[in-house]
Amino acid sequence: MTNLIIEVSKYLLIICMVIYTAESFTVFIKKSESAQEFLYLRQVLMILLIHFIAFMVLYLEMEEDQLMFFWGSQVIYLLAVQVLVRNLYPQASKLLLNNMCLLIAIGFIMITRLSYDQSIRQFQILAISTVIALFIPIIIRKWKFLQKGTWFYAAVGIGLLAAVAVLGRSSYGAKLSISIGPITIQPSEFVKIIFVFCIASLFAKASDFRQIVIATVLAAVHVLILVVSTDLGGALIFFSTYLMMLYAATKKPIYTVAGIAAGCVAAVLAYFLFSHVRVRVEIWRDPFATYEGSGYQIAQSLFSIAAGGWFGTGLFQGSPGMIPIVEQDFMFSAIAEELGGIFCICLILVYLNCFMMFLNVAMGLRNKFYRIIGLGFGCMLTVQIFLTIGGAMKMIPSTGVTLPLISYGGSSVMSTLIIFFIVQGLYLVKEDEDEEIERAKIYEQYQREYGKQGTGDNARTQYSQSEYGYRPTR
Repeated sequence: MTNLIIEVSKYLLIICMVIYTAESFTVFIKKSESAQEFLYLRQVLMILLIHFIAFMVLYLEMEEDQLMFFWGSQVIYLLAVQVLVRNLYPQASKLLLNNMCLLIAIGFIMITRLSYDQSIRQFQILAISTVIALFIPIIIRKWKFLQKGTWFYAAVGIGLLAAVAVLGRSSYGAKLSISIGPITIQPSEFVKIIFVFCIASLFAKASDFRQIVIATVLAAVHVLILVVSTDLGGALIFFSTYLMMLYAATKKPIYTVAGIAAGCVAAVLAYFLFSHVRVRVEIWRDPFATYEGSGYQIAQSLFSIAAGGWFGTGLFQGSPGMIPIVEQDFMFSAIAEELGGIFCICLILVYLNCFMMFLNVAMGLRNKFYRIIGLGFGCMLTVQIFLTIGGAMKMIPSTGVTLPLISYGGSSVMSTLIIFFIVQGLYLVKEDEDEEIERAKIYEQYQREYGKQGTGDNARTQYSQSEYGYRPTR
């Protein structure tokens, strides 16, 4: 009976995921707000169904009574996030909120399947992070001085990365983290956020050649420190994000082309200067040549993806644990093996939908600082996903970065959650800008109507008493 439930469950999970993904894109053709709201509620139902079906299978396989209490705690968390965000920030993007909750739910499922103890820790970190992140949208909306802290951002970001390079603890050949008592943090995950703010604040002031040189030097310092720390994934994310932000600020392809050329030259130099870079490239070229050594991880990842096929083996029916560090670097391979290729395609489309929402708010903003921030985070998220999935599928050399909101890692999940809530804050800023534009249009209309009947002050007085309650600055 258990085998039958597991077999049926994998198809139900795929159906729910396909429905959710399809509605993530069909929402754009819905005309009325009521139709959109009903769609968002259906998406929440799909998230809860995916979560319930998966945990039912986990319970049947693990036979741990506390697992049901853990499932209930996660349901309460997911519903609490929905209720709090919808009530605290009615103008926030409900689609982006749903996408975030879906990714978190998939992370809960896969980490619990791989390691129950790690899933508890991840849940605790997420709960704490969410309490902190709930304040971020109002900070983005109200703290206008954020765009004036260029050198503060640069000093903090470079300082944290330098501290890791000097004092950091090595993990699998890379200096990534610092331990403070029982707590281990990966500063580069948070420096990613600071970096975007730093570059955006520079380009918000001007995008002339002098500013470009300053921004390029700051970006190069960040990247070089990461290379010295052998954090190649982080270096690629910072470098790619900077190029995208540079193009967004200047609209000159020549700078982007020059940056790509410089990056190619730097990659060749890194190959000859750093042994760990050569090792990564050799593993990528032929992981089976060193199957019993450094190539074992990539080879097992490819075996897992192949074993999953289109529909997957089903939860607990595969062997994702054969991949070293699967819960961090190769979570995509674990999902592909047990939930299948169709589920993975839908997952990629959900990430694409998040990218579209990031760009949607960025392109609608008038303030250049906020616009570049939205574009920067959208590009950063996309590059990280490409590096993770590309490394797992041997499209590119493995870089050791996590799958956003799904892979295990406290610093990673906290920083990604913060990024999502920063973008929700940008939606509030956009709402304020749209309201300001609408009020300005109505004010101009009142000026035209009352300009023939009285003075400008009389028009302003009557306009200030209108239903919009707008009081223009004299």
